[in-house]
Amino acid sequence: MPAFVNPDECTGCESCIEACPTEAISMTGDGVAKVDPDTCTDCEACLEACPTEAISMAD
Repeated sequence: MPAFVNPDECTGCESCIEACPTEAISMTGDGVAKVDPDTCTDCEACLEACPTEAISMAD
């Protein structure tokens, strides 16, 4: 299951982007992180990097 970003919790700090080894995360025009499910390898590096716990694994 790919990672999922809760847009209400994301502050746009980009820590997840720096942590992602596959570059599966980008920022939307709203300043919220977005995960590309086709590129995400479920490594959970972004979960550990997110200071607001805005990222979880999708069901």
